[in-house]
Amino acid sequence: MNLLVILFLGIALLFLGYFFYGSFLSRLLGLKNETKTPAFEFSDDLDFVPANKYYLLGQHLSAIAAAGPIVGPILAGMWFGWAPTIAWIIFGGIFIGGVHDMVSLAASLRHQGKSIAEVIKSSLNRRAYVLFLLFIWFSLIYIITAFTDITASTFVEAQRGPAVASSSMMYLVLALAMGISVRIFKPALSLATLVFIPFVFLCIFLGPVFPLRLPPNSWLDPRTSWDMILLVYCFIASIIPVWLLLQPRGYLGGFFLSATALAAFIGIIVTSFSHKLLVCFPAFIGWVNPAGMPLFPILFTTVACGACSGFHSIVCSGTTSKQVSREPEVKLIGYGGMLLESFVALIALSTLLIISSGQAQKLNDPNQIYANGIAVFLKNLGINKEFALNFALLAFATFVYDTLDVATRLGRYIFQEISGLKGKAGASFATLLTLFLPLVFLTRKFVDPQGNVIPAWKAFWTVFGSSNQLMAAMTLLGLSVWLFRQKSRFLFAFLPAVFMTLVAVLSLLYVLNGWWSQVLTGSKSILDPMAMTGLILLVLAFLLIAESLKIFVKNRFGRAKTA
Repeated sequence: MNLLVILFLGIALLFLGYFFYGSFLSRLLGLKNETKTPAFEFSDDLDFVPANKYYLLGQHLSAIAAAGPIVGPILAGMWFGWAPTIAWIIFGGIFIGGVHDMVSLAASLRHQGKSIAEVIKSSLNRRAYVLFLLFIWFSLIYIITAFTDITASTFVEAQRGPAVASSSMMYLVLALAMGISVRIFKPALSLATLVFIPFVFLCIFLGPVFPLRLPPNSWLDPRTSWDMILLVYCFIASIIPVWLLLQPRGYLGGFFLSATALAAFIGIIVTSFSHKLLVCFPAFIGWVNPAGMPLFPILFTTVACGACSGFHSIVCSGTTSKQVSREPEVKLIGYGGMLLESFVALIALSTLLIISSGQAQKLNDPNQIYANGIAVFLKNLGINKEFALNFALLAFATFVYDTLDVATRLGRYIFQEISGLKGKAGASFATLLTLFLPLVFLTRKFVDPQGNVIPAWKAFWTVFGSSNQLMAAMTLLGLSVWLFRQKSRFLFAFLPAVFMTLVAVLSLLYVLNGWWSQVLTGSKSILDPMAMTGLILLVLAFLLIAESLKIFVKNRFGRAKTA
């Protein structure tokens, strides 16, 4: 089968979803141009800053995307085959992920740019609010841990890691320079783009010229050293103003992300015309993955951000809603941002489709499969393969930066909401506490069921995916209650909530069952921190479900009694 045919079909469905289902949701939510948004109402030049919709779309896309739509689809494809993976990416993005993101953003706008937890508090009660905050905070811990380690693994890869590490550091300095320049000189967005985007490519070119290798360390291996450096970056990036780093880095990252996907797509088209780009990887592999876990529900939690992600609701209501200029832009930024991420997931999956099962096993890591595939696509545009490999790996690393600092900033917001900590000292303390558990996890040694040492991100991916989709389920459930109490249509959010709850709870139970089996054999402690936090998430989820059902029953009964 020709890869281009599969991609065109997938993209066509995503376009149809945006124009028809996205417009349907806009009407249901009653988005109006004349409504004053929180970005203008509470403008403070720190968090509430009105942004151009395309500038904000780039920042938002880079914040929600990161490595999720790359690693997840490739892993799911390797385990179960590309056919079920691509089906979930397309239909999950249109009917679940897009709904989740768009309603989260709209609800936050209607609540003065407050977090999704505050929205849920207004519809449920104080107890549900605190439970949801704790649930989000623990979920963010997994996100920070998984994405920190997967970035570190890219930097220590023997052949190109130091070059990518060097390019990525230059990229961060470039983002700071852009933030300061835009702040002082206030150039048109098009001019700023023309000036700074070429410098991104200069960073890629200079990386191999000045590779960054960490000096030998007697008590930390290179991977753990990079983990520590990245956590320090998370701390700094989460407490400085959004205009200084988050907005420009997000815009450059979003532009880079979109440019990478678009260039790869053009490369696929060119290659298909010169000689057919055939699908080599199996469409279906089996019902069980190598760890013995079944396609349902593991496929849906492994793909993660490429189809639906609970983390998106935190970004929508934590940073994006504070920068939206007009309500109708919610369709482009919320729904459109999710479907653009699904497009990125399709491109990532395409890098797996063009190789055989044997080649996939040899390349092993999703980031290497992705970089190899992007290099193949770009090579047919006349781009040097070595440059294309560095380009793809830097793109991968920059996507992760965007999620790392946003996740840490959101963790800080949430901890401050729970604790009441104020001011710069409170923000710094909340950030340190948010990064403490990732620090504990990243300094531990992880092994697979066969006893082989594995990177932390591989140990965390399944539980990260489960917790992330469970967060999506709880968000959709809370938003359903919010819509229900406003006497609006709510089934378009409630039915996805039911499906995602089933998927995520079953997946987390499979993960915890594996932990419990190891506890019984004595190979793992009952106080294992990863399993304990997973168990806490499960308990919090059941408590939130109980609170939501009580509201539904109470209001239904009240309405019936009144009638």
